[in-house]
This record gives sequence, structure tokens and C-alpha cells, in this order.
Amino acid sequence: MELMTAEEKTRIEAKLGELRANRPRLTERIAEARALGDLKENAEYHAAREQQGYEEAEIKRLEKRLEDAHVVDDANMADGVVFLGSTVKLREMDTGDEDLYKLVGEATGDLSLDYVEVTTTSPMGEALMKASVGETISVRAPRGVKQFLIVEVE
Repeated sequence: MELMTAEEKTRIEAKLGELRANRPRLTERIAEARALGDLKENAEYHAAREQQGYEEAEIKRLEKRLEDAHVVDDANMADGVVFLGSTVKLREMDTGDEDLYKLVGEATGDLSLDYVEVTTTSPMGEALMKASVGETISVRAPRGVKQFLIVEVE
């Protein structure tokens, strides 16, 4: 079972819908490339087939995630305790720098967000899970262990 927020589930369903809607376009692209002739040296045909394979694999992966998903109800979360979907303000103990982090099931890769996405399976995510405001967490990073104070949980 995979835990995810309602927002994550909606995003996955939208992505799945886009991929499914693209199936006819890919099929048409393959047919057009096939009509050009010799398939051995037809780069357009091979590129379209490769794209089709990638998208079908992604469809299967997303369907499996949704099938195994358990949507977390944030209404039942204790105030001040970090759980999936929480946005957390952390202060690095060495430098005093503060940043916002959001605990997610899978990162979107969107760098324009005003917070850093942290997956539940990452060292930071594991340290944050079920921690509370005022607690200091230790995270094993590539450059050693870092400590953070949990300042605020939304």
C-alpha cells in the first residue's frame, strides 16, 4: 500500500488521463511513419515506437500506484505533527537557515514551488515522519549528519 495525499492522487489521475488520450496520436504517428517505407532505416517509426513503449510503461506504473494507493485524510492529523502532505519549516542548526519542506509520496520535480519536496522514503522524509514542532531531527546527508529544528508544521 502506498500512502498519498488527495492532491497527489488527483495529479496522478490527470497524468494518466493525458497519457491515455495520447494513445491515438501515437498510433497515428506510427502508421504515418510506417507508410514512408523501409522500417529498418525509418528513424521516425522507431522513435514513435519507443515513445509508445515508454508511455505504455508509464500508464502501467501509474495504474499500479493508484491501485495500491491509500489517500491520507489530513483532517485526522494531530496539530504540530509531521505526516504525509505536511509542509514543514525547518531551521538548520549549524547555519540558522530556514526553509520550507513538503512531505510527499513522490516528488513532482517542479522546481518553481516555494518549498522543497521530500519523499517519505528519503533520509529527510524518514526523519520528519511523525516528528513534532520543537523537535530536533538528524538527517544523514552525503556530507555528514545534519540537524534541523522543526519550527512550524502546516
